[in-house]
Amino acid sequence: MGVDTLYGQGVTLICGLLALYIFRITTVYAKLRKFRGPSWTGISNWPHSIAILRGNCHEWYAEVNNKHGPIARVAPGVLITSSPDVWMHVNNKPGYKRSDWYYNATRIEYRKDNVFSQTDNAKHEQRRKQMAPGYSGRENPNLEGTIDERVQELLTLVRSKYVSSDQVVPMDLSKKVQYFTLDVISSVGLGKAFGMLQSDHDVENYLQSTEEGLEMANTALALGFSWLAQAPFVGRFIAPSPKDNNGFGRMMNACFHLVDERAASSTDERSDMLASFIRHGLHDDELRTEALEQILAGSDTTSAAIRGILLHILTNPRVYLKLQREIDEAVRRGEVSSAGEGLITAAQAKQLPYLQAVIREGLRVCPPVANIFSRDVPAGGDTLVVDGESVFLPGGASIGYSAYGMHRSEKVYGKDADAFRPERWLTSDRAMLAEMVRTSDLMFGHGKFQCLGKVVAQIEIGKLVFELLRNFDLAFINPTHPWDVQNYLGLFAISNMWVQVTNRTPCSS
Repeated sequence: MGVDTLYGQGVTLICGLLALYIFRITTVYAKLRKFRGPSWTGISNWPHSIAILRGNCHEWYAEVNNKHGPIARVAPGVLITSSPDVWMHVNNKPGYKRSDWYYNATRIEYRKDNVFSQTDNAKHEQRRKQMAPGYSGRENPNLEGTIDERVQELLTLVRSKYVSSDQVVPMDLSKKVQYFTLDVISSVGLGKAFGMLQSDHDVENYLQSTEEGLEMANTALALGFSWLAQAPFVGRFIAPSPKDNNGFGRMMNACFHLVDERAASSTDERSDMLASFIRHGLHDDELRTEALEQILAGSDTTSAAIRGILLHILTNPRVYLKLQREIDEAVRRGEVSSAGEGLITAAQAKQLPYLQAVIREGLRVCPPVANIFSRDVPAGGDTLVVDGESVFLPGGASIGYSAYGMHRSEKVYGKDADAFRPERWLTSDRAMLAEMVRTSDLMFGHGKFQCLGKVVAQIEIGKLVFELLRNFDLAFINPTHPWDVQNYLGLFAISNMWVQVTNRTPCSS
C-alpha cells in the first residue's frame, strides 16, 4: 500500500471523525437552542469547566440565571435553574434521575455508590429507607447528649487556650468548627470521636487529606477526566484506596477500621447511627461505604453552615448585639439554663425567634452546599410552567440547581435579598414568610433527595451558635479578609478564619 493511499485514508478518517463531532455538537446545540446562556456554552464545556476550576461555580451559576433567566444553559446539554418551583418539580416528578456525569464524579471508592452518589432511583430509595431511622435520632436516644459533649469540649478548648487578655491569642475559627463537626459525626455515627477537640489537632491529617481529595475530584470533573477513576481495570489504580497515605484514602482507612471493629463486636450494645444501619440490613462494603460518606459529607456541610452563619454575625454588629441580648434574656427568664448548669437544649433553641432567624438568614446568604446536583430529564421530555409560561425540557438534557441564584432571589426575599437581614424572617406577612421558608428549605434537598443529616445539623448549629455567643465575644483579626474559601464539588473548603476571643459577662438587662 502506497504512502499516498495511506495518507488519503488518514485524511478520510479525520474528516469523518470531524464530521461526526460537528453533527453531535450541532444536535446537542439544537436541542437546547431556545435556552439562552453565556457565549460558547451551547457548543463547549470550557466556560463551565473554568468556573469549576476557579472554585466559584456557585456565583457563576447565579450570574447566568440573573442575566439569562430562571432556566439557562451552562454547557452543551446542561441547564441551570434558580426557580424554586422548577427545582421542586424536578425533584418530585417520577422519571427524573441524578445525572451520572456529576454524581459518578462524587464517588469516593472505585465503582461503589453511596446514598449520595447513587443515580439509580430504586436503589437510592431503598438505601434511604435503611439509613433514615439512624439519622432521625429515633434509634439513637443519646444523640443530643453526644452532641452536648462535643459542644462542651469546644468551649473548654477555647476557654483554656484561646481567650485573649493582655495580648491577642489568634484562633482559627474555621479549624475549631471543623474539629467540632468531625468529632460530632464520628461519635454519633461510629460511636467514637476522632478526638480533634481534645487534642486540638488535625488527627492523622484527616482534614487535610479530605480537602486534597475534594480538590483532585473537583479538578477531574472540570477537565472531564473523572470517568477514569471508575473505568474498568484502570480505575482501580486511580480511585482512592484505604492503602493511600493522602487524599480520601487516609480517611477511608480510619473509617473502615472503626466500622470493622464495631461490626466484629456482636455484643456491642451501643445505640448510634452505625448500630441502626446494621439493624436495617447494611453489612460489609455497604456499611463501610455509607459510614465513610456520612463522615465526609456530615462534617463538611455542617461546618460550612456554622462558619457562614458566624461570619455574618461577626461582621454585623447590630445583629450580633441583638442576638446576644436575646440569649441573655432567655437565660435571665429561666427559659435556658444558666452557664455552668447545662447547655441549651435543641427544643429551647427552636423557641428563640431571633436565633432561628439568624440561622435561617445565614444559611440563605451563604448556603453550605452549592453545586449543580443535576438531574436527567426523562427520555420523552417534560413540560412545566415557569413564570406563567409553558416550557419544554427535552429528553437527554440535564438540569441543575443554582443555590446562590435561588436563595438570593429578589422575587422571593425582597429587593435587599443580597443583604444579611435576619428580621426578614420575623415578618408579619404570612404569605411571604411561607414562600421564603418553602424556598430556603430546598438547600437541604427536596422530596426523595432531602438531606438525611438535616436533623443532626440543625441541633449542632443551634447549640453551637448559642453557646459561643453566650460565653465569648469574638472579633475578626483581619476584617477585610475574614476567610479563604473554595468550592470543591459543592462543598466549601474554608480556612484562615482568624479571630480574637474574649470572655464575656452576660448583660443583666
